[in-house]
Amino acid sequence: MPHILKQTSLKKFNTFGIDSVASQLVEVSNNQEIKEAIRLGRELNLTPFILGGGSNVLLTLPSYPFVILNKLKGIKKIAEDDDFVWIKVGAGEVWHDMVLHCIDRGWGGVENLSLIPGTVGAAPMQNIGAYGVEIKDIFESLEAIDLESLEEKDFSNSDCKFGYRESVFKNELKGKYFITSVQLKLAKKHVVNTNYGAISEVLNSEGIGIPTIKQVSDAVIKIRQSKLPDPKDIGNAGSFFKNPVIDVDHFVELKKSYPDLPSYAQPDGRVKVPAGWLIEQCGWKGCKEGEIGVHKNQALVLVNYGQATGDEIANLSSRVKASVMEKFKIEISAEVNII
Repeated sequence: MPHILKQTSLKKFNTFGIDSVASQLVEVSNNQEIKEAIRLGRELNLTPFILGGGSNVLLTLPSYPFVILNKLKGIKKIAEDDDFVWIKVGAGEVWHDMVLHCIDRGWGGVENLSLIPGTVGAAPMQNIGAYGVEIKDIFESLEAIDLESLEEKDFSNSDCKFGYRESVFKNELKGKYFITSVQLKLAKKHVVNTNYGAISEVLNSEGIGIPTIKQVSDAVIKIRQSKLPDPKDIGNAGSFFKNPVIDVDHFVELKKSYPDLPSYAQPDGRVKVPAGWLIEQCGWKGCKEGEIGVHKNQALVLVNYGQATGDEIANLSSRVKASVMEKFKIEISAEVNII
């Protein structure tokens, strides 16, 4: 039976630094311990709250009765051919550590996803993405445990129903599975993607014409560090909101009043607009109210300056959303899971 900790602060287990308490905290490092922890929760009549890196959650309750902390580790090469390598990664591995592991071995496909906080198990739930790449582009499958039956099940790429920061695990299967491992397909003969954001600008400024995957990764890290606060210094969960997608007619009307509105055409004919730009136009960028605020360098990032509660940050997010709706008639939704 895995060890149980009583009345444990969750402050160090979530990047917002919210000081909620786990009445009972169980760390699990393999499938058997997961099943034992779930059975224990049933005996106590408690629904488990599964926590990984805590980088995409906002804790709004003062306490959580039963928390299972994902500590499943391991990165293993399971197959390869002349062009690709397949790896199996424990869900509790730190995502960025796994990225660096792959880059060190010359395995391409994850370099644009450098420095994204969180664990590997959370990545497919969110379909994490950055700089023109999403995990669905390199994802093969995952293994998970059914929290009801305790059966182990495989999910293919199509099974996961990936969308923009979406998957089946954020919708119809939300709270029903414990992801234990993820399989990725990475390239030995890589073609780097430097067309999104400021990657090419950073590379050009450093005189790099034909970049390696490590140089792309380094550029992404440099950009992210310049825009996003380090959770070790200021509590945050990175981008709090998704970029909304709107109808082209709505976009055309907005463009008349806001000619500088950035946009990205979508395959379905609609238009994606940056939530950060919308929030900034509403005057929120750099706003500080006591222990909460909107970061000075990136309006997408809500921050905890020290002693904020999750409720205070959730209330701020609601006011930001309302102001964007009032000014632009656009609804923005949280990328962060508000628990």
